[in-house]
Amino acid sequence: MRTLVGDLVACRLGQTAAGTLGKRLYDALQQSIQKGMLAPGTRLPASRDLAAELGVSRNTVMAAYEQLQSEGYLITRAGSGTFVSARLPESDLSAVERIVSTDVPSGQIALSRRGEQLLNRAGASQRQWGAFMPGVPDVRHFPHKTWRKITRRLNLRLPVETLSYSQHGGYAPLQHALADYLRVARSVKCTPEQILIASGTHQSLDLLAKMLCNPGDRVWVEEPGYWGHRSVLEINGLETVPIAVDDEGITLPADVAPPRLICVTPSHQYPTGAVMGLARRQALLRQAQAWGSIIIEDDYDSEFRFGESPVPALQGLAQDENVIYLGTFSKTLYPGLRTSYMVVPDSLTAHLKVAHSELYRGGYGLTQLALAEFIREGHYAAHVRRMRQLYGQRREALVETIRRELGAEFIGQDSHAGLHLILALPPEIDDVALAYGLEQQGIWTRPLSVYYRGEANRRGLILGYACVEAEAMTETFLPVVHALLPLLAK
Repeated sequence: MRTLVGDLVACRLGQTAAGTLGKRLYDALQQSIQKGMLAPGTRLPASRDLAAELGVSRNTVMAAYEQLQSEGYLITRAGSGTFVSARLPESDLSAVERIVSTDVPSGQIALSRRGEQLLNRAGASQRQWGAFMPGVPDVRHFPHKTWRKITRRLNLRLPVETLSYSQHGGYAPLQHALADYLRVARSVKCTPEQILIASGTHQSLDLLAKMLCNPGDRVWVEEPGYWGHRSVLEINGLETVPIAVDDEGITLPADVAPPRLICVTPSHQYPTGAVMGLARRQALLRQAQAWGSIIIEDDYDSEFRFGESPVPALQGLAQDENVIYLGTFSKTLYPGLRTSYMVVPDSLTAHLKVAHSELYRGGYGLTQLALAEFIREGHYAAHVRRMRQLYGQRREALVETIRRELGAEFIGQDSHAGLHLILALPPEIDDVALAYGLEQQGIWTRPLSVYYRGEANRRGLILGYACVEAEAMTETFLPVVHALLPLLAK
């Protein structure tokens, strides 16, 4: 089976005609690493496999690997394979040497190292809709008629201040409506003054990273975990420490240095779907309090639980001010709304609101007022109930299809929640190659292994079922079955 790395190297080989085959292979690999086409941590094919793909001798591949390893571009882990080094030789050069050696065409502006790292590890897909794209709600069911009536009514008496910049972390009507909703629906302890409205969870986390951390501070992130958390934290100069996730979410290792922040998704871990139990939640709160660490709770899709009681927010259990709660309307309404919120401790409220105004110049006054009316009049709760029923039916349709076509063992941890589930795969299956092949057929999935910063210990496909009608689920899923069966037969 061909690999993405093999295709890349073959293409680069075809572009370098000078020199011996061994030298050309070395150059192709080195340039792919230097230009970020092979990102730090990328696993390379075994020498025998790459040789077979390229139609060259294994000795030629081994020689190139050994040379690159001796120069610091590659590392070998016993029993795991060969990987692109996390720290490349160029990062140890002096500033003058980097300027001289950087391969930037004349007239082109060079990116910063942080910028290059961000691009190399970018996880956002070019496609944000369709089967089986994870994390995307079915926006076709948004109640446009109701929303249009509210916005039309507000436009007739729109306060002039809503047309200017927001100076108070959002508009008061939405802060009050959210405080009432969160206390009832999510057991969050808050007042309207503690709520800060932002333009997406990434902006909220960016603000917290800037205001609560210094460059070099450690931040715990889940392993596997959401790539967006890591990207925002690392572009702010923070050291992200991956902490293993088990069946109850993030674990609490005893031999890791205390972090400044702990980023978690306790109600529905992304991407595994694990739900953090009460004992683990209490242990996490005690540990964070003992260390003086701040917990960032991303409650991204907790409204969608099917056939089970809601899981209260971690923030509601905290006895002191060491949990900051993040929420969003992207999953319950639609992502393009670009409206999120966070509940911050009283001691930070004034500081964070001033900082938010200084950095981002809050606005969207009409949208925030419309959301406040939408919530206060009961439309929001009613919409969530309708979508919970709809998504529950679609989830059941996908689970039944997987059981029938492949077997129950292919269903990953089933938390009866959220907008996605994991199609579990045997460890020998290359989930990245499988996802790429399905993409060519118009099926958009996410390989589970790319959510690991280190060596992935699970393989699978993350399947978002929200955008697929229950009646069409089997037909839509069959290309996945047809692509997978030949690999299982090997």
